[in-house]
Amino acid sequence: MGSKGQMSESAAVVAVLCISGGFQDAYTFNCRDGVFANAQTGNMVLMGQNFAMGNWQLGVRYLLPVLAFAVGIYAAEKIRRGFGQSRRIHWRQVVALSEAFLLFGVGFLPQETNMLANMLVSFVCAMQVQSFRKLNGNSYATTMCIGNLRTATELWCSYRSTRDRGLRQKSLLYYGFIGIFIVGAAFGGVLAGICRERAIWISSLLLFAVFLMMFREKGLEGNLR
Repeated sequence: MGSKGQMSESAAVVAVLCISGGFQDAYTFNCRDGVFANAQTGNMVLMGQNFAMGNWQLGVRYLLPVLAFAVGIYAAEKIRRGFGQSRRIHWRQVVALSEAFLLFGVGFLPQETNMLANMLVSFVCAMQVQSFRKLNGNSYATTMCIGNLRTATELWCSYRSTRDRGLRQKSLLYYGFIGIFIVGAAFGGVLAGICRERAIWISSLLLFAVFLMMFREKGLEGNLR
């Protein structure tokens, strides 16, 4: 079947993924040496700045998560190609379950291994951003907000010109999920201060919930969509 009716594109799944995405970014920044899990542009800026100043060790701290993010994109594509035609399990379920297990493992890593922890979380974020890109058929990101903010504001401008209530609804939906992402980041920051390394288990549970939620699908997408 096509994308219509896909649980992976439903508002419920997107909401959970947004909470998880915001949580992951706040977790690595607050608990793992100030590195971003999702915002790789920020990591690239800090990497370039530190390399330019001769701070090679700090530069590498930001370089490795960027590389891990790229590898995560590749891994998600390999999963899509390997399980895209499966009738037993949706390939996005494989991604979500893999993410959940990896983040569960991150919770056991001590502060001395922050670089590895950041690489693993960046790898997970990349898998998520590559695999879950639609909300009811519309492009959407669950691990970053700039593109969503642009789309939401563009839709709102179009609504103000046309008075099309459908455009207003779409715009408010985008704004709403940006708010949900911020809530996830808020909880991530607070719980990272309380639970420290193990706070990431919250995100792991959220991704496992996504894996279970996708069993509600009425059918599977066709041919490596």
